[in-house]
Amino acid sequence: MLLRHSPLSANDLRQCLRIATGASIGFMICKLLNLPYGVFFTVTPMLLLGLVPVMNGHAMRQLLASAAMTGVEVGIIGGLFGGHPALMLPIVFGLFLYRFIAMSKGSLFLFGANGVISLSIMLHFASYPGSDINALIFSNFWATILAGVIAYVMTAIWPDVAPRQSPEKVDKSANRMRHEALLGTLIATASFIFFQVFDLRDSMSAQATTLLLLFPMHWNGALGYARKRAIGTLLGVTFGVLIQVVLYNWYGLLILIAPLFWLGVLLFAQVHVKEASGSGVGFGAMTTLGILFGQYLTPTNDLIYSALYRFSSIAVAIIATLLMCYIVHRLLNRFAATRFGS
Repeated sequence: MLLRHSPLSANDLRQCLRIATGASIGFMICKLLNLPYGVFFTVTPMLLLGLVPVMNGHAMRQLLASAAMTGVEVGIIGGLFGGHPALMLPIVFGLFLYRFIAMSKGSLFLFGANGVISLSIMLHFASYPGSDINALIFSNFWATILAGVIAYVMTAIWPDVAPRQSPEKVDKSANRMRHEALLGTLIATASFIFFQVFDLRDSMSAQATTLLLLFPMHWNGALGYARKRAIGTLLGVTFGVLIQVVLYNWYGLLILIAPLFWLGVLLFAQVHVKEASGSGVGFGAMTTLGILFGQYLTPTNDLIYSALYRFSSIAVAIIATLLMCYIVHRLLNRFAATRFGS
Protein backbone atom coordinates (compact mmCIF):
# COMPACT_ATOMS: atom_id res chain seq x y z
CA MET A 1 0.00 0.00 0.00
CA LEU A 2 1.53 3.33 -1.05
CA LEU A 3 -0.68 5.69 0.92
CA ARG A 4 -2.35 5.89 4.27
CA HIS A 5 -6.09 6.08 3.72
CA SER A 6 -6.64 8.42 6.68
CA PRO A 7 -7.27 12.07 5.82
CA LEU A 8 -4.57 14.68 6.25
CA SER A 9 -4.20 15.93 9.80
CA ALA A 10 -3.77 19.62 10.57
CA ASN A 11 -0.02 19.05 10.92
CA ASP A 12 0.10 17.21 7.58
CA LEU A 13 -1.73 20.00 5.76
CA ARG A 14 0.62 22.60 7.18
CA GLN A 15 3.65 20.59 6.15
CA CYS A 16 2.28 20.35 2.58
CA LEU A 17 1.86 24.11 2.49
CA ARG A 18 5.37 24.61 3.84
CA ILE A 19 6.87 22.34 1.17
CA ALA A 20 4.95 23.81 -1.78
CA THR A 21 5.42 27.45 -0.81
CA GLY A 22 9.06 27.04 0.24
CA ALA A 23 10.02 25.31 -3.01
CA SER A 24 8.11 27.93 -5.04
CA ILE A 25 9.92 30.79 -3.28
CA GLY A 26 13.29 29.21 -4.06
CA PHE A 27 12.21 28.64 -7.67
CA MET A 28 11.03 32.22 -8.13
CA ILE A 29 14.17 33.72 -6.56
CA CYS A 30 16.51 31.76 -8.83
CA LYS A 31 14.51 32.67 -11.94
CA LEU A 32 13.97 36.33 -11.11
CA LEU A 33 17.66 36.83 -10.30
CA ASN A 34 18.78 34.53 -13.15
CA LEU A 35 21.00 32.59 -10.76
CA PRO A 36 23.22 29.79 -12.09
CA TYR A 37 22.54 26.19 -11.02
CA GLY A 38 18.91 27.00 -10.29
CA VAL A 39 18.22 23.39 -9.29
CA PHE A 40 20.02 23.98 -5.99
CA PHE A 41 17.69 26.85 -5.10
CA THR A 42 14.55 24.94 -6.10
CA VAL A 43 15.24 21.44 -4.80
CA THR A 44 17.12 22.18 -1.55
CA PRO A 45 14.13 23.81 0.22
CA MET A 46 12.00 20.93 -1.04
CA LEU A 47 14.41 18.34 0.39
CA LEU A 48 14.72 20.14 3.71
CA LEU A 49 11.01 20.73 4.28
CA GLY A 50 10.15 17.25 3.02
CA LEU A 51 12.65 15.32 5.15
CA VAL A 52 12.52 17.53 8.26
CA PRO A 53 8.84 18.02 9.19
CA VAL A 54 9.62 20.84 11.65
CA MET A 55 12.72 22.96 11.12
CA ASN A 56 15.13 22.96 14.05
CA GLY A 57 18.65 24.04 14.94
CA HIS A 58 20.13 20.55 14.67
CA ALA A 59 18.95 20.22 11.06
CA MET A 60 20.21 23.70 10.17
CA ARG A 61 23.65 23.02 11.64
CA GLN A 62 23.89 19.79 9.65
CA LEU A 63 22.98 21.58 6.43
CA LEU A 64 25.45 24.42 6.95
CA ALA A 65 28.24 22.03 7.91
CA SER A 66 27.50 19.88 4.87
CA ALA A 67 27.53 22.84 2.48
CA ALA A 68 30.73 24.26 3.98
CA MET A 69 32.57 20.92 3.95
CA THR A 70 31.45 20.15 0.40
CA GLY A 71 32.49 23.60 -0.80
CA VAL A 72 35.98 23.27 0.66
CA GLU A 73 36.42 19.73 -0.67
CA VAL A 74 35.18 20.57 -4.18
CA GLY A 75 37.30 23.73 -4.26
CA ILE A 76 40.48 21.86 -3.35
CA ILE A 77 39.90 18.61 -5.23
CA GLY A 78 38.23 20.18 -8.25
CA GLY A 79 40.96 22.78 -8.53
CA LEU A 80 43.84 20.31 -8.22
CA PHE A 81 42.46 17.20 -9.91
CA GLY A 82 39.48 18.47 -11.94
CA GLY A 83 41.05 17.38 -15.23
CA HIS A 84 42.32 14.04 -13.88
CA PRO A 85 39.34 11.92 -12.78
CA ALA A 86 41.50 8.86 -12.08
CA LEU A 87 43.47 10.74 -9.43
CA MET A 88 40.23 11.86 -7.79
CA LEU A 89 38.85 8.37 -7.22
CA PRO A 90 40.59 7.35 -3.96
CA ILE A 91 39.87 10.78 -2.49
CA VAL A 92 36.24 10.66 -3.61
CA PHE A 93 35.88 7.18 -2.08
CA GLY A 94 37.08 8.50 1.28
CA LEU A 95 34.78 11.53 1.14
CA PHE A 96 31.77 9.35 0.39
CA LEU A 97 32.76 6.88 3.11
CA TYR A 98 32.67 9.29 6.04
CA ARG A 99 29.35 10.67 4.85
CA PHE A 100 27.73 7.24 4.63
CA ILE A 101 29.13 6.43 8.07
CA ALA A 102 27.35 9.53 9.38
CA MET A 103 24.14 8.44 7.64
CA SER A 104 24.34 4.95 9.09
CA LYS A 105 24.69 6.29 12.63
CA GLY A 106 21.42 8.17 12.16
CA SER A 107 21.92 11.34 14.18
CA LEU A 108 23.79 13.02 11.31
CA PHE A 109 21.77 11.52 8.46
CA LEU A 110 20.87 14.90 6.95
CA PHE A 111 24.53 15.98 6.98
CA GLY A 112 25.58 12.84 5.13
CA ALA A 113 22.66 12.68 2.72
CA ASN A 114 22.89 16.30 1.61
CA GLY A 115 26.67 15.99 1.33
CA VAL A 116 26.56 12.81 -0.78
CA ILE A 117 24.30 14.37 -3.41
CA SER A 118 26.03 17.76 -3.45
CA LEU A 119 29.54 16.28 -3.54
CA SER A 120 28.80 13.87 -6.39
CA ILE A 121 27.06 16.44 -8.59
CA MET A 122 29.49 19.27 -7.87
CA LEU A 123 32.62 17.19 -8.42
CA HIS A 124 31.18 15.86 -11.65
CA PHE A 125 30.51 19.35 -13.01
CA ALA A 126 33.80 20.69 -11.63
CA SER A 127 35.72 18.13 -13.72
CA TYR A 128 34.74 19.88 -16.97
CA PRO A 129 37.37 22.40 -18.16
CA GLY A 130 34.91 25.23 -18.76
CA SER A 131 33.15 24.97 -15.41
CA ASP A 132 33.26 27.91 -12.98
CA ILE A 133 34.07 26.09 -9.75
CA ASN A 134 33.56 29.17 -7.60
CA ALA A 135 30.08 29.75 -9.03
CA LEU A 136 29.25 26.10 -8.42
CA ILE A 137 30.44 26.18 -4.80
CA PHE A 138 28.78 29.45 -3.87
CA SER A 139 25.52 28.57 -5.62
CA ASN A 140 25.25 25.46 -3.48
CA PHE A 141 26.26 27.32 -0.31
CA TRP A 142 23.89 30.24 -0.76
CA ALA A 143 21.09 27.90 -1.81
CA THR A 144 21.59 25.98 1.45
CA ILE A 145 21.42 29.15 3.54
CA LEU A 146 18.36 30.31 1.61
CA ALA A 147 16.69 26.91 2.13
CA GLY A 148 17.27 27.19 5.88
CA VAL A 149 15.83 30.71 6.01
CA ILE A 150 12.84 29.64 3.92
CA ALA A 151 12.25 26.62 6.18
CA TYR A 152 12.24 28.79 9.31
CA VAL A 153 9.87 31.33 7.70
CA MET A 154 7.51 28.59 6.52
CA THR A 155 7.53 27.03 9.99
CA ALA A 156 6.69 30.41 11.52
CA ILE A 157 3.82 31.01 9.08
CA TRP A 158 2.39 27.46 9.30
CA PRO A 159 3.53 26.01 12.63
CA ASP A 160 2.40 22.58 13.77
CA VAL A 161 -0.74 22.65 15.90
CA ALA A 162 -0.03 19.40 17.74
CA PRO A 163 3.17 17.76 19.00
CA ARG A 164 4.73 15.14 16.73
CA GLN A 165 5.94 11.73 17.83
CA SER A 166 9.70 11.30 17.82
CA PRO A 167 10.91 8.75 15.23
CA GLU A 168 11.83 5.37 16.63
CA LYS A 169 15.55 4.86 17.05
CA VAL A 170 16.94 1.81 15.24
CA ASP A 171 19.64 -0.08 17.09
CA LYS A 172 22.23 -1.34 14.61
CA SER A 173 25.04 -3.79 15.08
CA ALA A 174 28.57 -2.80 14.12
CA ASN A 175 28.64 -5.19 11.16
CA ARG A 176 25.35 -3.78 9.82
CA MET A 177 26.73 -0.22 10.02
CA ARG A 178 29.87 -1.31 8.15
CA HIS A 179 27.65 -3.01 5.55
CA GLU A 180 25.56 0.13 5.05
CA ALA A 181 28.55 2.46 4.84
CA LEU A 182 30.47 0.29 2.37
CA LEU A 183 27.40 -0.45 0.25
CA GLY A 184 26.66 3.24 -0.15
CA THR A 185 30.27 4.26 -0.68
CA LEU A 186 31.05 1.64 -3.31
CA ILE A 187 27.94 2.35 -5.36
CA ALA A 188 28.24 6.15 -5.05
CA THR A 189 31.84 5.90 -6.25
CA ALA A 190 30.81 3.61 -9.11
CA SER A 191 28.10 6.13 -10.06
CA PHE A 192 30.66 8.95 -10.10
CA ILE A 193 32.97 6.89 -12.33
CA PHE A 194 30.12 6.03 -14.72
CA PHE A 195 29.01 9.64 -15.22
CA GLN A 196 32.62 10.73 -15.69
CA VAL A 197 33.52 8.03 -18.21
CA PHE A 198 30.41 8.56 -20.34
CA ASP A 199 30.60 12.36 -20.08
CA LEU A 200 26.99 12.70 -18.94
CA ARG A 201 26.84 16.39 -18.15
CA ASP A 202 23.10 16.71 -18.83
CA SER A 203 21.86 13.85 -16.63
CA MET A 204 21.70 15.43 -13.18
CA SER A 205 18.36 13.80 -12.35
CA ALA A 206 19.69 10.33 -13.20
CA GLN A 207 22.85 10.97 -11.18
CA ALA A 208 20.79 12.10 -8.19
CA THR A 209 18.59 9.01 -8.54
CA THR A 210 21.55 6.63 -8.24
CA LEU A 211 22.30 8.27 -4.87
CA LEU A 212 18.74 8.62 -3.59
CA LEU A 213 18.28 4.86 -4.06
CA LEU A 214 21.01 4.38 -1.44
CA PHE A 215 19.26 6.36 1.29
CA PRO A 216 17.39 3.35 2.73
CA MET A 217 20.94 2.03 3.42
CA HIS A 218 20.21 -1.59 2.47
CA TRP A 219 19.20 -3.78 -0.48
CA ASN A 220 15.56 -4.39 0.44
CA GLY A 221 15.02 -0.68 1.05
CA ALA A 222 16.66 0.25 -2.26
CA LEU A 223 14.48 -2.26 -4.09
CA GLY A 224 11.30 -0.84 -2.57
CA TYR A 225 12.35 2.75 -3.19
CA ALA A 226 13.26 2.03 -6.82
CA ARG A 227 9.65 1.19 -7.66
CA LYS A 228 8.39 4.29 -5.88
CA ARG A 229 11.04 6.49 -7.50
CA ALA A 230 10.06 5.24 -10.97
CA ILE A 231 6.36 5.96 -10.33
CA GLY A 232 7.17 9.36 -8.82
CA THR A 233 9.40 10.29 -11.75
CA LEU A 234 6.64 9.37 -14.20
CA LEU A 235 4.16 11.53 -12.28
CA GLY A 236 6.56 14.48 -12.11
CA VAL A 237 7.44 14.23 -15.79
CA THR A 238 3.76 13.94 -16.78
CA PHE A 239 2.81 17.01 -14.76
CA GLY A 240 5.69 19.00 -16.28
CA VAL A 241 4.66 18.02 -19.81
CA LEU A 242 1.02 18.90 -19.12
CA ILE A 243 2.05 22.36 -17.93
CA GLN A 244 3.95 23.00 -21.17
CA VAL A 245 1.04 21.68 -23.27
CA VAL A 246 -1.48 23.85 -21.43
CA LEU A 247 0.62 27.03 -21.55
CA TYR A 248 2.03 26.32 -25.03
CA ASN A 249 3.93 29.46 -26.16
CA TRP A 250 3.61 31.08 -22.71
CA TYR A 251 5.38 28.34 -20.74
CA GLY A 252 8.39 30.61 -20.25
CA LEU A 253 6.38 33.28 -18.39
CA LEU A 254 7.14 33.09 -14.68
CA ILE A 255 3.84 34.69 -13.66
CA LEU A 256 2.00 31.74 -15.25
CA ILE A 257 4.48 29.00 -14.38
CA ALA A 258 4.86 29.78 -10.66
CA PRO A 259 1.22 29.09 -9.59
CA LEU A 260 1.16 25.83 -11.55
CA PHE A 261 4.50 24.78 -10.10
CA TRP A 262 3.16 25.51 -6.59
CA LEU A 263 0.04 23.46 -7.30
CA GLY A 264 2.06 20.51 -8.60
CA VAL A 265 4.39 20.48 -5.60
CA LEU A 266 1.39 20.78 -3.25
CA LEU A 267 -0.29 17.74 -4.83
CA PHE A 268 2.87 15.65 -4.66
CA ALA A 269 3.62 16.88 -1.12
CA GLN A 270 0.24 15.48 -0.07
CA VAL A 271 1.25 12.07 -1.44
CA HIS A 272 4.64 12.37 0.28
CA VAL A 273 3.11 13.21 3.66
CA LYS A 274 0.53 10.42 3.43
CA GLU A 275 3.22 7.86 2.59
CA ALA A 276 5.12 8.79 5.76
CA SER A 277 8.13 6.87 4.48
CA GLY A 278 10.75 9.57 3.95
CA SER A 279 11.45 8.89 0.28
CA GLY A 280 8.59 7.53 -1.79
CA VAL A 281 6.34 8.28 -4.76
CA GLY A 282 5.51 11.80 -3.65
CA PHE A 283 9.11 12.65 -2.81
CA GLY A 284 10.29 11.34 -6.19
CA ALA A 285 7.62 13.33 -8.04
CA MET A 286 8.45 16.54 -6.16
CA THR A 287 12.19 16.33 -6.78
CA THR A 288 11.65 15.46 -10.45
CA LEU A 289 9.45 18.51 -10.87
CA GLY A 290 12.00 20.64 -9.01
CA ILE A 291 14.86 19.48 -11.24
CA LEU A 292 12.85 20.00 -14.43
CA PHE A 293 11.79 23.54 -13.58
CA GLY A 294 14.83 24.63 -11.60
CA GLN A 295 17.48 23.44 -14.05
CA TYR A 296 15.88 23.09 -17.48
CA LEU A 297 13.06 25.62 -17.69
CA THR A 298 14.13 28.52 -19.95
CA PRO A 299 12.19 30.44 -22.61
CA THR A 300 14.18 28.68 -25.38
CA ASN A 301 14.29 25.19 -23.89
CA ASP A 302 11.88 22.42 -24.88
CA LEU A 303 10.65 21.13 -21.53
CA ILE A 304 8.89 18.16 -23.16
CA TYR A 305 12.16 16.85 -24.60
CA SER A 306 13.90 17.45 -21.27
CA ALA A 307 11.11 15.68 -19.38
CA LEU A 308 11.13 12.61 -21.60
CA TYR A 309 14.94 12.45 -21.49
CA ARG A 310 14.84 12.73 -17.69
CA PHE A 311 12.44 9.79 -17.41
CA SER A 312 14.38 7.50 -19.77
CA SER A 313 17.71 8.29 -18.12
CA ILE A 314 16.26 7.75 -14.65
CA ALA A 315 14.82 4.38 -15.69
CA VAL A 316 18.27 3.25 -16.87
CA ALA A 317 19.86 4.64 -13.68
CA ILE A 318 17.41 2.71 -11.49
CA ILE A 319 18.08 -0.61 -13.22
CA ALA A 320 21.85 -0.17 -13.20
CA THR A 321 21.94 0.94 -9.54
CA LEU A 322 19.75 -1.94 -8.39
CA LEU A 323 22.00 -4.43 -10.17
CA MET A 324 25.09 -2.94 -8.54
CA CYS A 325 23.35 -2.80 -5.17
CA TYR A 326 22.41 -6.47 -5.32
CA ILE A 327 25.94 -7.55 -6.30
CA VAL A 328 27.61 -5.47 -3.56
CA HIS A 329 25.01 -6.58 -0.99
CA ARG A 330 25.66 -10.25 -1.71
CA LEU A 331 29.43 -9.70 -1.67
CA LEU A 332 29.41 -7.89 1.69
CA ASN A 333 27.16 -10.56 3.22
CA ARG A 334 29.86 -13.17 2.55
CA PHE A 335 31.93 -11.73 5.40
CA ALA A 336 30.85 -11.74 9.02
CA ALA A 337 32.37 -8.29 9.65
CA THR A 338 30.18 -6.69 6.97
CA ARG A 339 27.08 -8.88 7.09
CA PHE A 340 23.81 -6.92 7.14
CA GLY A 341 22.00 -9.26 9.52
CA SER A 342 23.00 -9.90 13.11
